[in-house]
Amino acid sequence: MEKTTSKSKKTASKDDASLLENFFVEELKDIYWAEKHLTKALPKMQKAATSESLATAFADHLVATQEHISRLERVFEMLDKKPQAKKCDAMEGILKEGESIISETEAGSATRDVGLILAAQKAEHYEIATYGGLAQLAKTMGREDIKNLLGQTLDEEKECDELLTSLAEEDINETADQE
Repeated sequence: MEKTTSKSKKTASKDDASLLENFFVEELKDIYWAEKHLTKALPKMQKAATSESLATAFADHLVATQEHISRLERVFEMLDKKPQAKKCDAMEGILKEGESIISETEAGSATRDVGLILAAQKAEHYEIATYGGLAQLAKTMGREDIKNLLGQTLDEEKECDELLTSLAEEDINETADQE
């Protein structure tokens, strides 16, 4: 009876690893879709920004986002998988909210910039959570190489979030408060 239990545990353990890798790949597809759609949203946000420093931050993050896509494609290759996107409902909602902010705020106002920063930070926080979780899963699966690639992106997403906070604190929020 114990031999059966041990065998069942080994089989379950092997199945769990397979299930975990499948889950990991599905989440990669999700963030891949999110990053690709951010490349469409960031130029709109850049164009809508009043502050030159905010517009520059969006332009710079577009370049970083394109690198994030390239890294994800490398991760897919490292897993012997074809890069594939799966619609990310969370990012779709965040981006729609960003579009609403643009349409519902006054062009040329600091208030619009406040809204754009808030929308961008919501996207950044989603990405930070996703990349943090994926990096940890890669480590759990014994894939330090993948963990390190995802960790680079995680660090860049955190830097972008900090930049957006500093832009808000340095000038944009105060200017909006005076409108």
